[in-house]
Amino acid sequence: MKQRIKIVLVVLVFGFTSCKQQQAKSKEQENPELTYDEMSASKEKSKEAFNDAKYGMFIHWGLYAIPGGIWKGKKMEELKGPRVAEWIQFGAEIPRDEYAQLATQFNPMEFDADAIVKLAKDAGMKYLVITSKHHDGFAMYDSNVSKYDIVDATPYKMDVVKQLYDACKEYGIDFGLYYSHNIDWMDSNDSGLSEYLAAGGELHDRVKRKAGVNTWDPSPNTFSEYLDNKAYPQVKEILTKFPDMTTLWYDYPHYVTPEESLKFYQIAYDLQPKMLVNSRVGNGLGDFDIPGDNKIPDDHLAITKPWQTVGTTNNSWGYKSYDHDWKSPKELLFWLTEIVSKGGNYMLNIGPKASGEVPQESIENLVTVGKWLNVNGEAIYNTRKWTTTHEGPTKLNMNGTHTRAADGFKVAFTPQDFWFTQKDNKIYAIALEYPQSGKQLLIESLSVSKAEEIKSVKMLGSVKELTWKQTEEGLELDLNGSVSNPNGYALEILF
Repeated sequence: MKQRIKIVLVVLVFGFTSCKQQQAKSKEQENPELTYDEMSASKEKSKEAFNDAKYGMFIHWGLYAIPGGIWKGKKMEELKGPRVAEWIQFGAEIPRDEYAQLATQFNPMEFDADAIVKLAKDAGMKYLVITSKHHDGFAMYDSNVSKYDIVDATPYKMDVVKQLYDACKEYGIDFGLYYSHNIDWMDSNDSGLSEYLAAGGELHDRVKRKAGVNTWDPSPNTFSEYLDNKAYPQVKEILTKFPDMTTLWYDYPHYVTPEESLKFYQIAYDLQPKMLVNSRVGNGLGDFDIPGDNKIPDDHLAITKPWQTVGTTNNSWGYKSYDHDWKSPKELLFWLTEIVSKGGNYMLNIGPKASGEVPQESIENLVTVGKWLNVNGEAIYNTRKWTTTHEGPTKLNMNGTHTRAADGFKVAFTPQDFWFTQKDNKIYAIALEYPQSGKQLLIESLSVSKAEEIKSVKMLGSVKELTWKQTEEGLELDLNGSVSNPNGYALEILF
C-alpha cells in the first residue's frame, strides 16, 4: 500500500513539474528574450523625455570627501592618476583596510537632502543622479549585499540615497543613480584586467596603462566572483529599492566583456524597462551617449543616440578642499546653451563636503543660473537643435576636465554671439551679452534666404516691443533697451 502511494505521489509530482515546465516553455514562446536593439528601441518615450529635460544635477559624494584631495600631506597633483578628489585611494595607493577606516569618521550631520533637492529645483534642474557606489567600492545606501556601506560602516547610520530619493519625489525631480560596475578598489581584484586580456580584449591605451586598476592591494577574490557576489546583486538591489528611476549611470567600463556589459544592461531592463542606461555600460551598448567629462563634442552630428555632457562646478567631482576655480554663472550658462543648441543634455555636478554641506560657491552660482532659466527656460527645455547651432566670433573648444583645469576660462562673449534652439514653429536665439545702448543687432542665420518668413520677435521676460525686420542680410533688430536678465537673454522668433 505504501509503495502504491509513493508511486502515485511521484506521478503527481512529475505531472506537476511537467505542467510547470510546459507553462514556462509556452510563456517563453509568447515572450522570447529581447535583443539589445529591441530593448533600447522600446524606450523611445523615455528618450524623448530625456531630450526634453536638458539639465540635471550630478552628485559625487563618499568617503573621499574626508581627505578632500590631500593624503598625508600630498595633493592630488603630486599623486598618480586623475587629479580629481574621488580618485584619492588610487592616486595615493591607499591599502584597502586603511582606506576603509575613513568610514569610522564619516558622520555628515550637516547633510540635508531636502535642501539639496530644493537647490536643484531652484537651479532649474529637472533630474538628479547620485553616486550609489563609486570606484572605492563604498555604498552610500543601506546595502544587504555588502556591509561596506554608509549604514553599517559609519557612525551616521542613515541612507543618504533613500533621503534624496524621497526628497526628489516630494519636489517632482526625476531620480537616477550612478554605479561604478567595473572599478571597485575594495572588492573587484584587478577590475577584470587579467580576465579581459585572457579573453582577447582589445589593447587600447587605458588597458595598457592599467587605468583604474588596483595593483597595490587587490582583493583576493577573482573579478568574476566580484561580479557575481557584489556588482550584479547590488545593481539588482538599487533598482529594487528605488523604483521609477529615469537613468542608471554606469562608469569606467574598460575591462568588461561584451557579455558582461549586456548582462548589466539586461538586469536594468528586467527591473526597470523604461529607465535609460548610459553608454558607459560598455561595448557600444547604452541608450544615451557621454561624449566625455567636461567635454562638448565638436561634431555633434556624428552622435546618433541622445547624449549628455557631464560637468563640474569647479574642476573636481568629489569635494576638493583647495580647488577654488569655480565656474561662474556666465560660464555655466555657456556650457548649458552650447550643449542644448547641439541637441545635448547637461548634468552638472556638486561635491558635498564630508560634513554634508554643499560648497557655498556652488549654491550661489547654481541659483543664479536658475534665475536666468526662470526667465529664459522656454528657449532651453523641450527644445531640439536647429539647422544652425551658433553664429558669432566666439569659438571655444571644451575638451575635458584636464583641459579646462589647465587653461581656465577667459573668454569674453560678444553681442554678436547667438545660439539657436527650436520648438514647433519657433526658433530661439540666445545671447549671453547685450549690445551697447542704441546699437542695432543683425542675426545672419535668420535672413530671408536662410529662414522662413518671420511673423513676430519678442524677448523672453520682457514686455517691451522690439523693432525688427527680416532682410537678405538677416534679422535686423533693436532691443530698445530691453533687459530680461543681466547674464543674457533669449529671443522667441515665431514663423
